[in-house]
Amino acid sequence: MTGPKLNEKATIAGERSGTRAVARHVRSSASKARVVLNLIRGLDVRSADEVLMLTERGIARDIRKVLRSAVANAVNNDEQDASELYVIACFADEGSTLRRFRPRARGRATRIRKRTCHITVIVARMSDERLAVIQARAEGASASAQASRRARVERSRQRAEEAKGAIDAVDEAEDEVIDEGADVEAADDTEAPDVAEDAAEDAVEETKDAAETEAESDDEAETVAEAETESETDDDASTEEEQN
Repeated sequence: MTGPKLNEKATIAGERSGTRAVARHVRSSASKARVVLNLIRGLDVRSADEVLMLTERGIARDIRKVLRSAVANAVNNDEQDASELYVIACFADEGSTLRRFRPRARGRATRIRKRTCHITVIVARMSDERLAVIQARAEGASASAQASRRARVERSRQRAEEAKGAIDAVDEAEDEVIDEGADVEAADDTEAPDVAEDAAEDAVEETKDAAETEAESDDEAETVAEAETESETDDDASTEEEQN
C-alpha cells in the first residue's frame, strides 16, 4: 500500500496512531466482522466491552478478545491508563479463503468458500476535553445514583413506619375488643345469680299454686261425695217408710 491507511486515522504514510492488536485468519467473513466493528468504533473501552458482551453475533466474542489484547498492549507497552483509552480505529481485512467442494448431481461439484479475515483494533488516549466530559458525566451519574438511593431509603423507611403504625393500630383495636368482651362477660356473671334466684322463686310459687289447686279439687271431690252419700241415705229411708 503506497498511501496512508485511512481507517487507522493516519494522515501520513507509514504513520501509526495508538496501540493495536491484530487477530489473523479468524474463521469468519470480513463482512460479518465489520457489522460488529461498526458498533464500537469511537467508543471508550468500557462502553465498547459492554456492547460486545451484549451482542448476540458469534464474531463479537473474537472481537472482544482483540479489544482486550489492545488494551493490555497499551497498558503494558505504552504505560497508558486503561480508563483513558478509546477505540480510535477498528477494521476487518479479507484473509485467505479455503476452497472446498460439495458433490452434486451428474458428476458435478459446487465450490464452497470458507472465508477468513484479519481483525484489527486500535486504541488511543482520549483528549483532555473528552476526559473532562466523561468524568463530569460519571460524577453526575454517581451523584444522581446516590441521591436516588437516598430517596429509595427514605421511601422504604416511611413505608416501614406506616406499616408499623398500622400494626400498632390493629393491636390497639384488638385490645379494645378483648376488654369490651371481658366487661360483657363480667356483667353477665353478675346478672346470672339474680336470674337464678328469680327462677327459683317462680318455681316455688308455681309449686305452691299447684298444691293449692290440688287441695281445692280434693275438697270439691269430698263435698260431692258427701252430698251423694246423703242423697242415697234419704232415698233408702223413704223406701222403708213406703214398705211399712
